[in-house]
Amino acid sequence: MDTNDDLIRMSAVAVRDLLLKEEVTPLDLLDALEARIAEVDGAVNALPTLCFDRARDHARRLMDKPVEERGMLAGMPVPIKDLVDVGGVLNTKGSPIFAEHVPEVSDIMVERLEAEGGVVYAKSNTPEFGAGANTFNEVFGRTLNPWNTSRSAAGSSGGAAVSLATGTAWLAHGSDLGGSLRNPASFCGIVGMRPSPGRVPATPTPPIDQTLGVEGPMARNVEDLALMFDALTGEDPRDPISLHHGGQSFLDAARSGWKPLRVAFSRDLGITPVDSEVADICERAAMRFAEAGVEVVEAHPDFTGVHECFDVLRAATYVAAHKRLYEEHKDKLKPEVVWNIEAGLKLTAGEIAHAQHLRAELFARARAFFGDYDLLLTPATIVSAFPVEQRYLEELNGHRFSNYVEWLAIAYAMTMIASPAISIPAGFTSENLPVGLQIAAPTRGEARLLAGAKVLESILWQEPIVPIDPRPGN
Repeated sequence: MDTNDDLIRMSAVAVRDLLLKEEVTPLDLLDALEARIAEVDGAVNALPTLCFDRARDHARRLMDKPVEERGMLAGMPVPIKDLVDVGGVLNTKGSPIFAEHVPEVSDIMVERLEAEGGVVYAKSNTPEFGAGANTFNEVFGRTLNPWNTSRSAAGSSGGAAVSLATGTAWLAHGSDLGGSLRNPASFCGIVGMRPSPGRVPATPTPPIDQTLGVEGPMARNVEDLALMFDALTGEDPRDPISLHHGGQSFLDAARSGWKPLRVAFSRDLGITPVDSEVADICERAAMRFAEAGVEVVEAHPDFTGVHECFDVLRAATYVAAHKRLYEEHKDKLKPEVVWNIEAGLKLTAGEIAHAQHLRAELFARARAFFGDYDLLLTPATIVSAFPVEQRYLEELNGHRFSNYVEWLAIAYAMTMIASPAISIPAGFTSENLPVGLQIAAPTRGEARLLAGAKVLESILWQEPIVPIDPRPGN
């Protein structure tokens, strides 16, 4: 390649193909990223922890192997969200409690990614313990939205999304409980997908059989995301809910040309206010499916009970995961984390059982709905990027949200029905801020989801919209 900039602006699939042809090396890619990070990351704070020495050591070991033995990614660099252990690399979890924590052993997910030729060179910024859809913490500070650096990058995979948008990553890891892969994708104009539970194996944390939080891929387009998803998926006996890969290629699925016959679009799922400009942008994008011969119908499943269900099960999960930290370090936890844990500690067995019953009903209604519609489309977020100083969205259209996560309902509704869901860029607001369109499929329907998302992406965008240089805002 002539310049680092040429590499930075290429798709991940194209760069991987160059690696397979040995026209570039993993070391070339690391050099390009290190230069780009020095150029732009100071303006956005996406990748606060770098580990280029470790990355180059790994790259050299890969280069000692025949190219056909270097895995699916063949030496592609990947940042890991600062919630997940990478052996020998600082993992703060966005918390002062872990400000100097360096794990010895990597998470199962990182092991799998590296075995497939992924090269870890950085940790991406996240809110404390991933709590909240605005990326800030007391260890590293705020991550800023590159489309307007006065705005939020959302979260909790905000650093990952910003690294993709600014060209300091081709692929990125994220995680999602209430929209943390999809919210920052929407705010930053990139692609993020929440997979079905069990698709991506990871080191279990309490509760070990939970299906709320998942690990997943982020990228600049659907094909790039599918490439990374292929490298992440597969069964691992150390994760009790992990699923067998089945031999399918999700990249092949994305490229298959499969089109849905009939999809549903909903502006609000009947559960949340949505900014009218955002809803209009997403509706126009969804209706363009018709250009591929797809029938688009205004409809959605019945999500009665979704708020109560999510609040209870999320709080119970927080107690299981963080009760010990609450008992020993409450004074170091941010208010939202304390609130979530304390809400969980107050729950009765009856309330948890009722929430599980509600979730079973939600799941059954959604399965029936997907018998009539191949995909469900909605806004990925209910607003575009808000000022970064706001901890969360407190009010919209006269509705005051009851807590710091209720504004994420359009995303966490898909969590409750265990649906894989992707956010792809739908358009821009009058302030030139990106808006994401959420597309969901039935459980374990990622092949269908990626194929459909690729069809619509091809209609909406003839040219890539990222990477960009950070744009100062007021």
